[in-house]
Amino acid sequence: MSWIVLKYLITAAVVVLVSEAAARSDRLGGLIASLPLVTVLTLIWLHVERQPQEKIANHAWYTLWYVIPTLPMFAAFPWLLARFGFWPALAAGVAITVSCLLLFALLLKRFGIHLL
Repeated sequence: MSWIVLKYLITAAVVVLVSEAAARSDRLGGLIASLPLVTVLTLIWLHVERQPQEKIANHAWYTLWYVIPTLPMFAAFPWLLARFGFWPALAAGVAITVSCLLLFALLLKRFGIHLL
């Protein structure tokens, strides 16, 4: 039980670090947020929990493919935010991400990579 609490505390600390950095500096916050901190922590947790190497490698492999369809949201969000406000821009960003993910999954399926 203490292991899961430690994982929660460390993972939460990373989120707080990013939000605090972003509040102080747009560039620093963006830089820290762009780092694959959650993925690195997940890889560490999987390793420490003695998960098979194949499972750890698969996590990294699928993370690569899932990151790509999220990128258009980050390009569209500043434009959407300036025109529609935060919540509509965020909702549109989620819709863009889901749409891109579905289309990307269909495209990759033709090459034998199954995301969904």
